[in-house]
Amino acid sequence: MMKKKLNTILLIDDDQATNFLHKMVIKKAECADHVHVELNGEAAINYLLSTKEGKHPKPDLIFLDINMPRMNGWSFLEEYGKLNESQKGTAVIVMLTTSLNPDDLQQAKKYGEISEFRNKPLSQAIMMDIISRHFPELL
Repeated sequence: MMKKKLNTILLIDDDQATNFLHKMVIKKAECADHVHVELNGEAAINYLLSTKEGKHPKPDLIFLDINMPRMNGWSFLEEYGKLNESQKGTAVIVMLTTSLNPDDLQQAKKYGEISEFRNKPLSQAIMMDIISRHFPELL
């Protein structure tokens, strides 16, 4: 059992089955109060720009897919980089992909916002590893 939980985890992936699986892993880890899903980068940027009671959502952790329609992971990162701090907060971004392309890993290293590059699917072990690395205060 976690001492405390992350407020929000944002999943950005166009694959509904993957989102369902990842939500189950996160729920089982009991590490977040909310899991929000967006199906492409453009929708995710709109979500981050939205306000509720005058505040932006500012997720603590973002899982980002690379290949999506409308706006892919790389384009999302370009737009995310333009947001101000009050809109993006201090999110840890983990690129989750099925891509085994070494070019994608090299590309990911160019973005300071990306904390980790992991292969899908998200598992309990990967989730706990990410929590222990980036949110040790939860354990």
